[in-house]
Amino acid sequence: MYSIHDKLKDKISDLNTSLKEKYKEVLDIGRDELREFIDAKIGRIKSIEKLDSEDLKDYQKKGGIVGVDGSNNRAGGSSPHFVEAYQALAKSTLHKDKPIFLADIYSPLEENSRSRSILEEDEETEEQGEDKKNIKLATLEVEAAIEAVESFKPYAILMDGGLIRYNIYAKEKWTLLRQLCEEKNILLVGVIEDIKTSMIGDGLKESFEHIDSSIYDREILFGKLDYGEMIIINERVNKKGSEGYSSAFIRSALSPTAIGMDILDTQKTSIEDMARLVLTLTPENSRGIPLWLDIVDKEVKISDEIMKGLMEMYMDRDLYERFFISERDKRS
Repeated sequence: MYSIHDKLKDKISDLNTSLKEKYKEVLDIGRDELREFIDAKIGRIKSIEKLDSEDLKDYQKKGGIVGVDGSNNRAGGSSPHFVEAYQALAKSTLHKDKPIFLADIYSPLEENSRSRSILEEDEETEEQGEDKKNIKLATLEVEAAIEAVESFKPYAILMDGGLIRYNIYAKEKWTLLRQLCEEKNILLVGVIEDIKTSMIGDGLKESFEHIDSSIYDREILFGKLDYGEMIIINERVNKKGSEGYSSAFIRSALSPTAIGMDILDTQKTSIEDMARLVLTLTPENSRGIPLWLDIVDKEVKISDEIMKGLMEMYMDRDLYERFFISERDKRS
């Protein structure tokens, strides 16, 4: 056991050395030099203020804010002996007692599954399975947002994550949601905790001869923005622009990590107002996500305990053990 532990320590140390060497040129750029580069090539860095109480009251009068998030979990073993549960929630700050929950399940063992049109392969690669999971979850989230538009007519909708994934996994429903929001002047915003873009990194690689490795914007921006600063990304470098979005980075908490934000390109004049909203709704001593989205996340989450409880309560014990309890699960 200890010999394996030592080998793992060596592997981690090797990874540490490799990352330091690969990204040394990028990570060694001084804070001031990097900020000057960003300001000139990526987007203007500017300070924003939190909304005051009158602004928030005005947003409530205009319909309030809706947060949308989704969750999924799985019970059982390998295919086909498993059940996947999916849930999406749209929750309004103005109608807190009227949450919109949507849910679905999938199991390859159910021949006439309602989800069969999307998840019809019993044997599939891990990548295919992940894509199909994303399709189901993204579709439920968009459907919940559509119901929120029709039921609440909110001022703005905050989606948990980047908006571009709905283009990929729920194109038809997403197009409908986008049209509804544009017609009804409802702002549609994506809040991104884990930034996956490399716009700044690619720009550095092109501009500095001694830099030959690109790096994600999340790592580059670590500690480089002050609390309450944002970058409105120039359209010419925004890789999401061709898909119909304007984007920004924001340091919305005292944590040194920046988050991302997407908004429809047709609503880009409101991007700074939405950044101020995100800043206002985010506790200073948090990871940077608006509290309302955190509340939605907690309410929609399907934990392992919830999944197990659902299976034990609503499925015959004999069927549960026969089909969905693997030998691994029986280990003490």
